[in-house]
Amino acid sequence: MTSLVRTETITISSGDTDILAYLAAPSRPGRFAAVVVLQEVFGVNSHIREVAERMAGAGYVAIAPHIYHRQAPGFEVGYGEEDLALGRQYKQGTKADELLMDVRGAIAYLYSQGNVIPDGVGCIGFCFGGHVAYLAATLPEVKATASFYGAGIATLTPGGGEPTLSRTPEIIGTLYGFFGENDGLIPAQEVDQIEAALSEHGVPHKIFRYPGASHGFFCDQRSSYNPEAARDAWEQVLELFKSTLPAAHP
Repeated sequence: MTSLVRTETITISSGDTDILAYLAAPSRPGRFAAVVVLQEVFGVNSHIREVAERMAGAGYVAIAPHIYHRQAPGFEVGYGEEDLALGRQYKQGTKADELLMDVRGAIAYLYSQGNVIPDGVGCIGFCFGGHVAYLAATLPEVKATASFYGAGIATLTPGGGEPTLSRTPEIIGTLYGFFGENDGLIPAQEVDQIEAALSEHGVPHKIFRYPGASHGFFCDQRSSYNPEAARDAWEQVLELFKSTLPAAHP
């Protein structure tokens, strides 16, 4: 049986540095909109690869850059306590400008591909990647952002400086934010601050708050997985990208 999706690990350029990225694309002929997938603190692991593959199955060319590459090329771990501690250690070594450079590199690669429509991209990120996705929403090529439980958006930015929330006026596209009401890492007050900033600066947005859901609710490999919240969130993501990104064509 022929697979509907083709995948490969590739090398892209981030500034003057080469980094790894996971690429998933529809196997059928055509030109498609593209989506950047941003990892949790656990790296570009099987869950993040699966998200990229699901995006490809939905008709997008998806790329997941390894955003810890400056410290740990090819980093990938599971969900144990030691894995979490190591992932958080590497998160502390990231900087906002370098993360944005990685996303720009991913977009540049996508735009160079013959099966990609170079007219804006979507961005989806989880956990730390949800925070990075909010950062990436400030890039002019990003038409739509799905930010899942990105901790610290209202209080800090990678590498130090004004909180990432202060960059909200730079966001041009549409942003959807997904949060669990039982998320111990993201107080409800911070979600309120994010929603208020988006409203104040006229950013098209929707904020989804899922009762009973906690941090990591979208990941079926984590004990916090919430099938109902995950199912609804995925439907919202597909609606977001369908309404903002160019339609596929032969």
